[in-house]
Amino acid sequence: MAGLTGRVAIVTGGGQGVGLGIATALAAAGASLVITGRDAAKLETAAGPLRAGGAAVECVAADVRRRADAQRTVAATIARFGRLDVLVNNAQSSHPGQKLEEIDDDTIALTLESGPIGTLYHMQAAFPHLKERGGSIINLGSREGIHGGPGFGIYAAAKEGVRALSRVAAREWGAHGIRVNVICPAALSPIAVKYLDEHPQEAEIYRKEIALGRFGDPVSDIGPVAVFLAGDDSRYVTGQTINADGGLMML
Repeated sequence: MAGLTGRVAIVTGGGQGVGLGIATALAAAGASLVITGRDAAKLETAAGPLRAGGAAVECVAADVRRRADAQRTVAATIARFGRLDVLVNNAQSSHPGQKLEEIDDDTIALTLESGPIGTLYHMQAAFPHLKERGGSIINLGSREGIHGGPGFGIYAAAKEGVRALSRVAAREWGAHGIRVNVICPAALSPIAVKYLDEHPQEAEIYRKEIALGRFGDPVSDIGPVAVFLAGDDSRYVTGQTINADGGLMML
């Protein structure tokens, strides 16, 4: 695949799990990075190996639920690197495992604000810079939204909201050379690990549904998909959802 040398990427929720896996893969392809998250210490810990590997990495402690934080993240990116080429909206908070009738207002607010609303804030903040030379937005969806996973009601709604925003943005911003795509991963993020540990019987059923028989690795299985979507090899791909899930969903 074409490399990402000279490109600059923001990865929200880049301090752990799938976000860190994507950041690691983008760095290996040559990109400079801004990683965000609410825990500054966790971000610096994550950035250490990336910097040791030669990547330029800026850490921005931020809450994706706040428009001002999204704007501050983009401003910090431009101040450090002078450009922005790739935006990865990965951050998402939720409390899975609740039936629809049990979902409370705090969970609704947390999930929607960190999902589609936070994604929109970052897309809006990034737009003026991405349209300067074209670029790539990669948003994270979920099988639970497509499939309708029991116990994932508000999370599923949030992730389908992200996919809807992505399709609209692909149509509206294509004229500016901005491509917008979605990855739906099946990978061992911290939220996924916690849920699977708490629901071992469901975890085994879930694993057996994956055609390749295993959960994905954030770096080696999900990261390369993001590298493809970030670079020139996918220059004619936009408005698409890629299920990087080992054959869990086949559409």
